[in-house]
Amino acid sequence: MSRRFLFVLGSARTEGNTELLARAAAEQLPDDVEQRWIRLAEHPLPDFTDLRHASDHARPPADSPAGLLLDATLAATDIVIASPLYWYSVSSLTKRYLDYWSGWLRTPGLDFRATLSGRTLWGIAALADSEPSVADPYAGTLNNSAAYMGMRFGGVLLGNGSAPGDILKDTDALTRAKTFFAQDAPLARFPHQVA
Repeated sequence: MSRRFLFVLGSARTEGNTELLARAAAEQLPDDVEQRWIRLAEHPLPDFTDLRHASDHARPPADSPAGLLLDATLAATDIVIASPLYWYSVSSLTKRYLDYWSGWLRTPGLDFRATLSGRTLWGIAALADSEPSVADPYAGTLNNSAAYMGMRFGGVLLGNGSAPGDILKDTDALTRAKTFFAQDAPLARFPHQVA
């Protein structure tokens, strides 16, 4: 299967530091790798309603924000969550997208979990702190989501930036971006499963 990257942009800001870092990493992908970029702010999802124990799990219409994101997610071999670090985790736009995965798990005929199993989840984030460990909850959210889905996890590419364009001064992050997608992504494991 040829690789198809879905970049899920979770920032409230257009062309913010996280997006700039994601684009720097994406520039390194081979020309034959398909890239699709979706800005969550341009396709707002309604509040997620938990219907896990209800019986009306219908596939969202293809022309709705949920349908667009579902189809793009199912088509991707690699899903890149490009969300700035907001209060030490993913943005609310990104969290809502991940919440929708719960509903898609129970939609008849989708086989959402089986389809994503073995595929790769990546994270890219700009943070306004010089200490990368403050992003541990962010990385944990993505790692644990990948582990639950049986996905691989490529880790999180972090860069420092608060004001617009700050990330372009973070030469270390831009250097790491050049090889970020070239690394081998292991099967994700929950922390309690790691020996």
